[in-house]
Amino acid sequence: MTTATTTNTQRENPRLDEIIAAHQGREAPLMPILNDVQAEFGCVSEDTKRHIAEALNLTRAEVHGMVSFYHDYHETKATLPILKLCRAEACQSRGSEALAAKAEAMANGRAEIESVYCLGLCSVGPNAMIGGSVHARLDEPALEALIREL
Repeated sequence: MTTATTTNTQRENPRLDEIIAAHQGREAPLMPILNDVQAEFGCVSEDTKRHIAEALNLTRAEVHGMVSFYHDYHETKATLPILKLCRAEACQSRGSEALAAKAEAMANGRAEIESVYCLGLCSVGPNAMIGGSVHARLDEPALEALIREL
C-alpha cells in the first residue's frame, strides 16, 4: 500500500472519525487519539494529522510535534515487524548493548530493530517488545528465537 493510498484510506475511513469522536470529550484527547490511530492504521499520516488537528482545533504543527516526539508513532506503515529493544541503563548493565549489536545481524530483513529507553521491567532486563508483548531476561539464544518466530 503506498503512502498516498494510506493517506486517502485514513481520511475517508469513517473509523478515523469514530476514533476522534470517542476521545473528543476528554481533557487532552490528542495522545489517546494518536494511540488508537497508530493501532488501527499502523501509522499517523500527514493527512491524518491535518484531520485530527482540524477536529481538535489545534495546529497541524502541534499534532506533528506530538507524533515526531514519541517513538511509538510512525508516519508511514512499517513493512516489517518491529522489535523494540530496551537500551536504558538497567538493561545496559545486563548486556543489552551486546544484544543490540547482534540483533541487527540476526534480524537480517525479518524485523526492524528499534531502540527504546525503558520498557518498565528494569529488574528483569534486558527486555524487548514485539507488538504488545514484552519479553524479559533476554540473552542471545532467546533473542534469536524471538526473531526467528517473526
